[in-house]
Amino acid sequence: MEASSSGSTISSVTGGKAKTHQPAKDVNIFFDELEGVNSPSKDDDSLLHHGNLTSTSDDASRLEVVGEEVPDKNKTNGLYFRDGKCRIDYILVYRKSNPQTEKREVFERNIRAEGLQMEKESSLTNSDIIFVKLHAPWEVLGKYAELMNVRMPFRRKIYYLHRRYKFMNRIEKQISRFRGWLPRKPMKLDKETLPDLEENDCYTAPFSQQRIHHFIIHNKDTFFNNATRSRIVHHILQRVKYEEGKNKIGLNRLLSNGSYEAAFPLHEGSYRSKNSIKTHGAENHRHLLYECWASWGVWYKYQPLDLVRRYFGEKIGLYFAWLGWYTGMLFPAAFIGLFVFLYGVTTLNHCQVSKEVCQATDIIMCPICDKYCPFMRLSDSCIYAKVTHLFDNGATVFFAVFMAVWATVFLEFWKRRRAVIAYDWDLIDWEEEEICVVIAAVFGIVIYRVVTVSTFAAFKWALIRNNSQVATTGTAVCINFCIIMLLNVLYEKVALFLTNLEQPRTESEWENSFTLKMFLFQFVNLNSSTFYIAFFLGRFTGHPGAYLRLINRWRLEECHPSGCLIDLCMQMGIIMVLKQTWNNFMELGYPLIQNWWTRRKLRQEYGTQGKTSFPQWEKDYNLQPMNAYGLFDEYLEMILQFGFTTIFVAAFPLAPLLALLNNIIEIRLDAYKFVTQWRRPLASRAKDIGIWYGILEGIGILSVITNAFVIAVTSDFIPRLVYAYKYGPCAGQGEAGQKCMVGYVNASLSVFLVSDFENRSEPTSNGSEFSGSPLKYCRYRDYRDPPHSPVPYGYTLQFWHVLAARLAFIIVFEHLVFCIKHLISYLIPDLPKDLRDRMRREKYLIQEMMYEAELERLQKERKERKKNGKSYHNEWP
Repeated sequence: MEASSSGSTISSVTGGKAKTHQPAKDVNIFFDELEGVNSPSKDDDSLLHHGNLTSTSDDASRLEVVGEEVPDKNKTNGLYFRDGKCRIDYILVYRKSNPQTEKREVFERNIRAEGLQMEKESSLTNSDIIFVKLHAPWEVLGKYAELMNVRMPFRRKIYYLHRRYKFMNRIEKQISRFRGWLPRKPMKLDKETLPDLEENDCYTAPFSQQRIHHFIIHNKDTFFNNATRSRIVHHILQRVKYEEGKNKIGLNRLLSNGSYEAAFPLHEGSYRSKNSIKTHGAENHRHLLYECWASWGVWYKYQPLDLVRRYFGEKIGLYFAWLGWYTGMLFPAAFIGLFVFLYGVTTLNHCQVSKEVCQATDIIMCPICDKYCPFMRLSDSCIYAKVTHLFDNGATVFFAVFMAVWATVFLEFWKRRRAVIAYDWDLIDWEEEEICVVIAAVFGIVIYRVVTVSTFAAFKWALIRNNSQVATTGTAVCINFCIIMLLNVLYEKVALFLTNLEQPRTESEWENSFTLKMFLFQFVNLNSSTFYIAFFLGRFTGHPGAYLRLINRWRLEECHPSGCLIDLCMQMGIIMVLKQTWNNFMELGYPLIQNWWTRRKLRQEYGTQGKTSFPQWEKDYNLQPMNAYGLFDEYLEMILQFGFTTIFVAAFPLAPLLALLNNIIEIRLDAYKFVTQWRRPLASRAKDIGIWYGILEGIGILSVITNAFVIAVTSDFIPRLVYAYKYGPCAGQGEAGQKCMVGYVNASLSVFLVSDFENRSEPTSNGSEFSGSPLKYCRYRDYRDPPHSPVPYGYTLQFWHVLAARLAFIIVFEHLVFCIKHLISYLIPDLPKDLRDRMRREKYLIQEMMYEAELERLQKERKERKKNGKSYHNEWP
């Protein structure tokens, strides 16, 4: 079947062989001649007219299109040259007032010497702006496709079905009939609206002009798709000289020195249409992507990754494939996290610790700051104790283990998914050519928290005065977020400077080095305050009468009577919501506002009708360019979110749910931005997500360690277990139910003699408002001896038991989880077995097909010779 169908294709290609394009002059000759100085400037106003085209393309290309019918649509849609035949593959933009005229002249002459065709046109809105339109003829595309090893389709794939028994066939027929009665899966895309992406159903091989008869070429104009054509043109532009000298080459240098304002491939027309896509079909691939991918109405559907890859290239396609995979994997994590939270809600009324805190009206706690903080009843922290139970309950440990395993499963299955994508997209064999500022910022936040506790405690408003610690935490988080955003600008410059100092040899090395530095800066910047709250807040404060102080002045901040976990939850929740909201605004809101302002000025000057008649290059130039570092910001945002989702998830089980809700929006937001708000980025290839995968693995390992410490140190899980098994009513019975926690709150508090206060920390109130007489004793969170013991305020035996249990838990937890992670990594192969078999089978088939195609060509040539009366001796075959 395949041989008969492809034979006609091969014969149509070999019937007329393409001429080999030879430049009239060598590129370097232009630097030795003076004609560039004496000839008229190509930037001369006499050559350009407002709204008219001036062609500087070769005469040969003119002769090729003479006599051929050109659709009128091609001449008016802004995607072709003036002749309506040559598709615009790339756009360069410069200003006539720019003084770099000579560099542009040399650069453009060398572009034409490479075989590219060129037309210029002045802007309709600004006569100073000139658009240079470039087109690559077939000869140039073939030459550079071969040099770049561009893989192209040459035979349709043959799918082999495993032999099945009749009984199994009958069962499958019944199942398929039953599925026909069920409603269609809502998440799947409507295949009727998607085009037939033929290259995904074909075997591919590196393009070769000598073996051009092997490839399926229905039309030379569409054989190389638009993304491939623009990639080839960009490859040429990056290697063309603009001055004599070893390093005086490349479009990037001309963009950086201001010779050109912009360089970009064109979008394939408008993303909107007056007609419905269901009745009239898509106008172009951009319109199709908008309707099936970037529209908010399809937020619940799968992404058309093949179409994304075809329009934007493999690198951007891999990003969206990874983002979609990550979002899908968040569903079980979000469900389990929500279950942990709901478990805390349902067991709240049965929690013995919360009950004791809420009923402890006779327990008076010591002030949590100097002078202005009053004595307080333990029952005043009833609400905080209940909120803490929502996140710190019996299911927290299970959830921490689950998330550590989840991170491993996510990475292992992504490797399998990436392998399938790399195979489908022909990427298997493809190869690519100061922190001290952060510490100072964190130290400043610590100082702020220490100072403002006393300030809020003396506030006039009772609401703030009674909730001074919550107000301190909330304002500190907001200030910390502002500092994070400000320092991000500094970190980018520092990382760029340090990377350039290294002088990486290749572009990929530079990108990996810059990415790692930026991630480390951003990660420390974002998580340093969270680490402080989780592991340092309230740990080294000393005790009443002997507080530790900063610079012998400010007393270190203590935890709330209900624990420090509530501070960690607030920190994570506020930072996560604020950062994701800010990122979404900057990603979409900023370009939306910029583009809206540009459209507004154009409407005021030209009206609505005039704006719609602008050519495509004018419309695309008015869009926002993709950021300088490509997909770096997109990946960084998601990787930092992944860190928040895994590293401290034991303290905030709702993190995966917030991440899931954000990512559902993020996918469509990024899609909308790429399709509608940004100029079309250059399609580039990549076989994986690069260094980001190693960063994800590092975060997965760090998450195991941090969650072990959060459970052991930050939460009250270990102290409660020690009390239940060693000191509570069920001591020695091997039980740890709620009845075994009776008396835990009283056992976790130590006694302090009020007269032992230091002068600078003695409260202004004597506590007579509680019992009518001055307080003699107050309580504080710690395991210390009473003031009248032989060693006043020394650690009790229970403290050492709790400390030993915490260390033991950390060791057991880490070893257990790491063993599970390594076992999962071992059991899940990186390459699916069926994919490995297909790759081996198809490698053999490709060799056979290449041989058959060559044999078929030779036999056909032999028949043609016989038909023409020519005969040769010793012919083969």
